[in-house]
Amino acid sequence: MRNQAIARAYATFDSGQFKTVLARRIAMPTESQNPARAPVMEAYIADEMVPELVGMGFTCTTLREPGAKGPFLFAERIENASLPTVFGYGHGDVIRGQDAQWREGLSPWVLTEENGLWYGRGVVDNKGQHAINLAALKAVLETRGKLGFNAKYLIETGEETGSPGLRALCRRERERFRADVLIGSDGPRLNAERPTIFLGTRGAFAFEMWIDARAGSHHSGNWGGLISNPGVELAHAIASVIGPTGQIRIPEWVPAELPASVRRVLADCEVSGGADGPEVEPWWGEPGLSPAERVFGWTAFEVLAYACGNPDAPVNAIPPRAFAHCQLRFVVGVDGDEILPALRRHLDRHGFSRVQIGPAKDEIFHATRLDPDHPWVAWAVDSIQRSTNKKPAVLPNLGGALPNDIFSEILELPTVWVPHSYPGCSQHAPNEHVPKALVREALGLMAGLYYDLGEPGVPHKAG
Repeated sequence: MRNQAIARAYATFDSGQFKTVLARRIAMPTESQNPARAPVMEAYIADEMVPELVGMGFTCTTLREPGAKGPFLFAERIENASLPTVFGYGHGDVIRGQDAQWREGLSPWVLTEENGLWYGRGVVDNKGQHAINLAALKAVLETRGKLGFNAKYLIETGEETGSPGLRALCRRERERFRADVLIGSDGPRLNAERPTIFLGTRGAFAFEMWIDARAGSHHSGNWGGLISNPGVELAHAIASVIGPTGQIRIPEWVPAELPASVRRVLADCEVSGGADGPEVEPWWGEPGLSPAERVFGWTAFEVLAYACGNPDAPVNAIPPRAFAHCQLRFVVGVDGDEILPALRRHLDRHGFSRVQIGPAKDEIFHATRLDPDHPWVAWAVDSIQRSTNKKPAVLPNLGGALPNDIFSEILELPTVWVPHSYPGCSQHAPNEHVPKALVREALGLMAGLYYDLGEPGVPHKAG
């Protein structure tokens, strides 16, 4: 029956049924950054998610939380209290469509097929990913007549704006959301061809550095050499934080070591952006680490924007202000609450007391990581390998960020993520896309995984 469930999931792809459903959802511009799209996000939950989940025997409840960008949908199907309970997660919102920047012949709101790829906003982030999981769940139900486990599912509509309200919601509904494991899908595989599991996420903290030197600009001929240039001063401050080859110089921002289990699983992972991605530069980042260790096991500091004067129309004047928008992607072992205090101490020690710092937004995603030796990891690896005849890559955490700390710390769940994208997918950019072959394989491996959750040997906590 396991093979039948997998075949049924493949059939939804081969018949065009899955594509039709996904195309309808892609056509809904659920941009959570745009307040005018609030009705569309409501419709995505009410018209797309609720009917599908109710049709699979789930009880659905729409939840609200102050400050959230839109509704949360909680769905549950409880078959027997003694069975394992699996918590699923997805988000129905997408980033802005950036309509004018898509290449000719493509639209963010039209699922378009070209050269074995599906294009559209949300095909990987995240509509396509939770659509795959729901279709795989349905294939198991139709094959077995039941899931064989208890399922709870949460769909939010504000992930692309930092998941406002999700943390408070999970605290309030902690008992209702109680489960044995989170199995979700977001982010990319290690590469398009290799199924992947990741066990947490790097933390993400956005902050700003700036210097307000004086009230206005002053002619560089009259004042050059007499008054400070905040652009130069801020550049030197940033250079004190990170070296010329990308090595971080603040000890509190990096872990003391990489655990042996993390090094072991990453030794089997080769990082590549594929034909469409950038080439890995071996000279950049922490020396002595492999590329996989640098992106999945270490901290990265990035300057995402830098402003001084008027870049579009420079004038002969010393600017009064310089500003940098920065980001730290950090791993387990780094205290997110200490990032700014450590930076302040570092700047003061190096003579940059004029540099001001502050958080760019209130929300911070903390770093999480399930131990690669955890029983749920071995179980998931075995299931995926049996379904695909491929050894999945195991990443201790995603290089990017998700609100995984909410699930691992507040709900206290082991977290196993099975992504259905790849690094070159143009996520958060024009021309977002996914390979058709990856979608088909993902449908089958998720059907196998959900089927195995109803079989003996699942490492859940009884009761």
